[in-house]
Amino acid sequence: MLGTTAHPTPDWVAQAIRNLVTDLIDTGYRPRYLIRDRDGKFPALMDEIPAEASIKTVITGIRIPRMNSIMERWVQSCRRELLDRCLIWNENHLRHALREYERFYNQHRAHQALNQAAPLRTVPNPITDPERITDLNVRRRDRLGGILHEYSHAA
Repeated sequence: MLGTTAHPTPDWVAQAIRNLVTDLIDTGYRPRYLIRDRDGKFPALMDEIPAEASIKTVITGIRIPRMNSIMERWVQSCRRELLDRCLIWNENHLRHALREYERFYNQHRAHQALNQAAPLRTVPNPITDPERITDLNVRRRDRLGGILHEYSHAA
């Protein structure tokens, strides 16, 4: 675990990145990139430690607030729709819940910016037949014990 602190110092951040790289190597997971902003609390070691593990550090642009906005929006949605609604027991449970939420977010959840489509699913064809509209059969699939709900038309 990386741990948390309300007041990170450059030494604390360097140790946290060492722990992260060690944990990634131990699990066999090999990320290619680490994306970070230009905060002054990131020491030079923040780039050197991942580089030793063949992880390239990408620094976000200056005065480009939209570079972080997509990820910040995802984190906000994840917290509001998942993490604020369930009790996480351990790391395995957290990983399982996040995998399920990621699938839900990318394959089912409607996104206003995508015209009510999901990133990995196109908008369904509209139902224009009046008989089909009056006899809609909608099915609900609960995910993660009912925290997330998927709705679909039954054939």
